[in-house]
Amino acid sequence: MSDIQWSDGAPIYRQLKERVIAMMLDGILKPGDALPSVRQVAAEYQLNPITVSRAYQELADEALVEKRRGLGMFMTEEAAQKLRGSERERFLNEEWPLVLERIQRLGLTLQDLLPPGKTP
Repeated sequence: MSDIQWSDGAPIYRQLKERVIAMMLDGILKPGDALPSVRQVAAEYQLNPITVSRAYQELADEALVEKRRGLGMFMTEEAAQKLRGSERERFLNEEWPLVLERIQRLGLTLQDLLPPGKTP
């Protein structure tokens, strides 16, 4: 989780939660992996432990991590699949229409979008 830059636009707990989600989607965290402890994250990023706990609790509420008493928080087996599905849906509903509009406005073809030497 190194090199996190906090922005003023969103609560820190939400930014931390999004960073953990990105780590899950990128394969940095894998199913069954332990998340860094609340104390460790709080100390490393100079955060209030309650802020870290809130981010972790939201991840648990969404069944992306599970609490294991005395052991910590662990990524669930279905977390990556669940996240990919929701991220795809969000992309297709929110981002893709804007991308498609821009492609059409610029008159781009499928060939224009492919890397050089690739064919559809």
